[in-house]
Amino acid sequence: MRVEPMTPEGYDLLVREFKYLKEVEKPRVNHEKQVAAELGDRSENAEYHAAKEKLRHIDKRLFYLNGMIEKARVIDPSGLDHSRVHFGATVTLERVEDGEEERYTICGVLESEPEIGLISVHAPLARAVMGKEEGDELRVRLPAGQRVYEVLAIEYIPLFSLKKQIRSEADFRFA
Repeated sequence: MRVEPMTPEGYDLLVREFKYLKEVEKPRVNHEKQVAAELGDRSENAEYHAAKEKLRHIDKRLFYLNGMIEKARVIDPSGLDHSRVHFGATVTLERVEDGEEERYTICGVLESEPEIGLISVHAPLARAVMGKEEGDELRVRLPAGQRVYEVLAIEYIPLFSLKKQIRSEADFRFA
């Protein structure tokens, strides 16, 4: 079984979504289905079929979340050594070819937002930079081709202070 590292905040959010779907959303949609079933012929009852479809989606999501919870390995990056790149580290890299700087934070799959530099621990760049220290060079094969980077800085910045998309109960609902 593949372990999925995540921050304590990421794990809490995952569990919160699971509980919400199981304890609030699924009973609500079940009630919708029962009300629709009471309207008569189920074969031509759009509300009934829509509720059944929502329940299927909820059950799939619950199954997925349960699997992620079982595979979760909660890591608090604030307590780790920040002299090397590790899970939760924010690393500033310089592309050797053109001197451009890039900044990434290594996080869990469900916490990632690649468009703002929050990359999954399973991403090729994240795997290549793990364990490196300031001044180290690394080569990595990316979809854009082979790149060479130098590690300029390693720091710890709380992941959820960087995120743009933090899901709430409104996002957990199945409309």
